[in-house]
Amino acid sequence: MATARTNPRYVQGTVPPLGYYEPIAVTAGEAEQGWKLSKLLERRLGVSRKLLSRLKLTEQGLMINGKRAYSGDPVAAGDVCEIRMEQERSEDILAQPLPLNIVYEDRWLLLLNKPSGTVVHPTHGHYTGTLANAAVHHWQEQGQNVRFRPVHRLDEDTSGLVLIAKNPYVHQQLSEQHGDGRIRKGYLAYAYGAPAIAEGRVDAPIDRDPAAPHYRIVTPIGYPSATRYEKVETYAGGTACKLRLRLETGRTHQIRVHMGWIGCSLIGDRMYGPGVDGTGCEAWEQAAGRQALHAERLSFHHPMTGEEMSFSAALPPELKELEKLLQAWQPDEPVNRAL
Repeated sequence: MATARTNPRYVQGTVPPLGYYEPIAVTAGEAEQGWKLSKLLERRLGVSRKLLSRLKLTEQGLMINGKRAYSGDPVAAGDVCEIRMEQERSEDILAQPLPLNIVYEDRWLLLLNKPSGTVVHPTHGHYTGTLANAAVHHWQEQGQNVRFRPVHRLDEDTSGLVLIAKNPYVHQQLSEQHGDGRIRKGYLAYAYGAPAIAEGRVDAPIDRDPAAPHYRIVTPIGYPSATRYEKVETYAGGTACKLRLRLETGRTHQIRVHMGWIGCSLIGDRMYGPGVDGTGCEAWEQAAGRQALHAERLSFHHPMTGEEMSFSAALPPELKELEKLLQAWQPDEPVNRAL
């Protein structure tokens, strides 16, 4: 007999042992009498096999009634079954005292508003100055032992909300929500032209361009990709528009590729926009200074409390200035295309 996952999906444990995060516990019910510990943890807490394998390697990773247990041990009704994760730190990420716009934080997760021009995680050529460098410093200042675990990422020149987990269990749970669409992400964009239909869905497969692997294209042999859009406002007699977008899939550069494919390339996009070949509007391109895309909204279920949480991030100054410029542009005013 299957048992529904706990909702809220945890019962707070005792004071964490030295070197461990706070225990996550669940009490076995009558229907679970005789179940293996691994089955109980999977059904009630959603613990993945990968995480279970990690927990088995630690001295206090799996516990029943305060004593060390093993994944195959049977449980009895009333048993308090715990998982305990060892504390971690991102030893390979340099802590830097950089500005950090914290939208929300608790002991399980961190939500940041990333500025344009900032890389989320250190990569080749970007070892410092990233969101990760700033977050690691923040946690060290707070005395927290936390490894940087982003649930999703944004392009360097895209601003907005980025969700970060603070332990392996929370990361696993949020990653599952992200993978099956339960994390809802909403974007605002400013684009050339305007869709003929006010609301629609772009369903076009995306893959790497064989001639330029860093570049993405719409191709029949690509990965399924879908983006929903809503036309919010038009400017300059339909020469530009403001769009609200929602991803159904999460391919690299998806919004930028899909909008270009329907004839609405993003203003300021130096890879896929008209500014690349000199056919964009110089004033608009300079006002944006980067692709005019902002991750405005984020909603998800908190993996520890079950609470539905929704957040928003205001437009950054450069996109506010772009919007003012577009709103002031007269329908009969020529669009300067000399870049």
